[in-house]
Amino acid sequence: MNEMRFIAIIPARYASTRFPAKPLAMLGGKPVIQRVYEQVRTVLDEVVVATDDERILHAVEAFGGRAVMTREDHKSGTDRCFEAYQKLGVDCDVVINVQGDEPFIHPTQIRALQACFDDAGTQIATLVKPFSESDGLLALENPNSPKVVVSDDGRALYFSRSVIPFLRGIPREEWLVRHTFYKHIGLYAYRTQTLGEITRLPQSTLEKAESLEQLRWLDHGYVVRVGQTDVETIGIDTPEDLARAEEFLQNLSKKTL
Repeated sequence: MNEMRFIAIIPARYASTRFPAKPLAMLGGKPVIQRVYEQVRTVLDEVVVATDDERILHAVEAFGGRAVMTREDHKSGTDRCFEAYQKLGVDCDVVINVQGDEPFIHPTQIRALQACFDDAGTQIATLVKPFSESDGLLALENPNSPKVVVSDDGRALYFSRSVIPFLRGIPREEWLVRHTFYKHIGLYAYRTQTLGEITRLPQSTLEKAESLEQLRWLDHGYVVRVGQTDVETIGIDTPEDLARAEEFLQNLSKKTL
């Protein structure tokens, strides 16, 4: 792994139905996108923001970061990552796709993704976090929190908005006690050749059914290796999430004093 060259690309769109201009929202005196960028830079030297808006481009350059303009019409962060990688003209082994709304992404999570590529057969890597009993059944059944079934050798077998697997003959209120369920963490890494290939794939039936892009990759036979994290991060989808993140940051600062 140490001989491989990794680059992190952070897709950051300006338009958002639930939270317009989210990357530029201030969190603890810094734009959200700067928080994400600085967290990733603690692990990787090569970090680039891929955006469709000059306001984000200028904001990144203002704090000393690196950014590249991409088209507005991309349907996914994966597509935006690939265009940015092509424009950069660099030669890397693996591209890590970091969500632009994860200001508390942890260094151990990035390293867990990198470690997945110790296996030469890994084409794509992502992360999961075990649900705990304290999370409760409502969290497990939340369709906005995709679940993953993982094979014994660490490959993703299926992603779903439903609870998987179904525990036959066991009352639902006992499921979290009787089985380890995995929550999907939306952080990806791709071998560069694979990244180019998957952006050319048509949508699959399963992807359309669940509205989960990663099912397209499984449908077409790609090996998705799964790393595990115990770190709970706070993603920002709404202004309410930003308020919670601000409170989390303040509490974090108090602990370090």
